[in-house]
Amino acid sequence: MDHQFKELQNAYQNSLDTSGSLPSKQSESRDIAAASAEMPPAMADVKQHTADDVLKMMNKVPLFMTELDETDEQGNENVALEAIKALAYEGSKAEQAENFRQQGNEHARMKNWLDAKEFYTKAIGVLKAPSKSIQDRIEEMPDIDIVEIDEEAEAKKEKETEEASYVNRALCNLELTSACLALDKIPEASDACTSGLNVDANNSALQNLVTKIQEREKHLAQLSRQREEREERERAEERALKLALKARNIHTRATGKAPDLEDVKVKLERPLDASSTIFIPTMLLYPLHLQTDFIKDLSEHVSLQEQLSYVLPLPWDEKHEYTVESIDCYMETTTGGLIKVGKKLPMTKTLTTGKVEVIDGMLKVYVIPRSRAQEWIDDFKKKRRPTG
Repeated sequence: MDHQFKELQNAYQNSLDTSGSLPSKQSESRDIAAASAEMPPAMADVKQHTADDVLKMMNKVPLFMTELDETDEQGNENVALEAIKALAYEGSKAEQAENFRQQGNEHARMKNWLDAKEFYTKAIGVLKAPSKSIQDRIEEMPDIDIVEIDEEAEAKKEKETEEASYVNRALCNLELTSACLALDKIPEASDACTSGLNVDANNSALQNLVTKIQEREKHLAQLSRQREEREERERAEERALKLALKARNIHTRATGKAPDLEDVKVKLERPLDASSTIFIPTMLLYPLHLQTDFIKDLSEHVSLQEQLSYVLPLPWDEKHEYTVESIDCYMETTTGGLIKVGKKLPMTKTLTTGKVEVIDGMLKVYVIPRSRAQEWIDDFKKKRRPTG
């Protein structure tokens, strides 16, 4: 007994010398946790893939598909997807067709007429396809249980589903035609209407739409012709005006900051005749009193004196400084200076000198009391003088 005890004591002492300490409860718990934390094989397999790979794998599963992928990773067919597709063709022809028709109804309720029409067409296609004999079905699927059906009842169901599908499809064509017509999509409306009439040639609603489509098509064609004619006339008028301005040596310039003058613009008396009178919108400026007058169409043959006789006296001129006899008129030159305009000369005499220009489709004429003309000229030059 003492001998056995000494052997146990020596063995214990040797273990202390080897490990240096007793096994701790913490190390034991870590070993247990490590053993319990091992993943199941399926999860461990997923853990080996990146996030992108996992998403790609999930996209192969119909439930998680974000885009249609009909192949597996090896380029073969996607078995799960094909199985779901096959469900649509399970059962008798009447059941298959009714399945497609109900899907069409779902899309019709959401007003997806094009998709609804496609499902109704599939329903009709199933019913029109030749029926397979029982022997053929046994040869294709030897393990299937063939259930005898009431052929008369089945034929009745097929007829009812076919008639309903034709009616539903005709309604889709009607809705598609109306929608396309409302948006002036004439070719699409005509196509949808023709498709409907091919199925139901006596459909009065579609026949009425044919008439409306034809009338709308004629109206749109007329509008298109009128627009083309109007645009061509505008181009011809623009060419005639450019020719008239060039022939008279009247300079024009656009700043890109033209005021909104609506329909007021430089124009010819006869828009297509370059030799006819030019009319130019003109702004009369009274800078010493911060006032203006606007003349919509100043004829090139009219003098400023004649035009001012219709404008003067001015309602705000309490001191009567502005009379035809007591004022002078000035215009800016192309170089930024000033030129005095002869009041008695036709405007064409000033415009054709090449020293002034029509800016943004409008003339500017400064009207100054003669007694204060030098004062204004000095101030004008001072403001135009470069600083520094």
